[in-house]
Amino acid sequence: MEKSIKKYFPIFVLPTMVAFAIGFLIPFVYGIFLSFCKFTTVVDWKWVGLQNYTKIFVVNGKVDNTFLHSLWYTALFTVVSVLIINVVAFAIAMLLTKGIKGTNLFRTVFFMPNLIGGIVLSYIWLMIFNSILANYHRTIVTTQWDAFWGMIIVVCWQQIGYMMIIYIAGIQNIPGELIEAAKIDGASGRDMLKHVTLPLLMPTITICSFLTLTNGFKLFDQNFALTGGNPGKMSQLLALNIYDTMYGTTGWQGVGQAKAVLFFIMVAVIAVVQNKITTSKEVQQ
Repeated sequence: MEKSIKKYFPIFVLPTMVAFAIGFLIPFVYGIFLSFCKFTTVVDWKWVGLQNYTKIFVVNGKVDNTFLHSLWYTALFTVVSVLIINVVAFAIAMLLTKGIKGTNLFRTVFFMPNLIGGIVLSYIWLMIFNSILANYHRTIVTTQWDAFWGMIIVVCWQQIGYMMIIYIAGIQNIPGELIEAAKIDGASGRDMLKHVTLPLLMPTITICSFLTLTNGFKLFDQNFALTGGNPGKMSQLLALNIYDTMYGTTGWQGVGQAKAVLFFIMVAVIAVVQNKITTSKEVQQ
């Protein structure tokens, strides 16, 4: 049986590899190539070298801070959202694994926001925010910080339930004998959390922090529907900034593509570093 699997393995893998190459690998490599070109469609390109990359930061001899503003704004948004989502999701997961009544109902209720699409969810919250802020003669886009916290609330409300489910699975996977041994040794609830639960949950923390980190950097639909980058592009996250450059400015498709390449490199490096740091803290059971 094993010999047959090895013999026919390439035949079964070939369709998947072809689909992967057509759907991802070839467009990805071609996209990197187009970042060095001026183009309006993918077939009428003209090689311009590093000109697109210089235009990201300097336009007509003047420094353009739009991309840099989106960069630090996105970084701040990601840090805040990662911390809030993971801390709250972990806290809820701990509560729902204590055997309280109605646990399954609570899990379902907390998870349901994740089933709603980002665009629809954002329009619903937009009406809620503006109806409340109207009492104070404000809107969600009065300042970039109104927009910032509005997006934080929406993203956290949507993602906490999903991360909670992952944390619950991790907590339930902790061997019961370790919990009992710690209790027999007189460990307090704080000691249990610090020396038993958290160390054994590090694989789960790695997954959740990776997902929330990449989701924070890649966020687009909520930003697009909730604020549209207003006021004055001050609430643009990186994904929306790239979209605006690519489709909102005539002749700047190459610059938008260059931004996308830088964006990919940055997110990939940060994700790899985060994954390495959290993985190094994992313990063997």
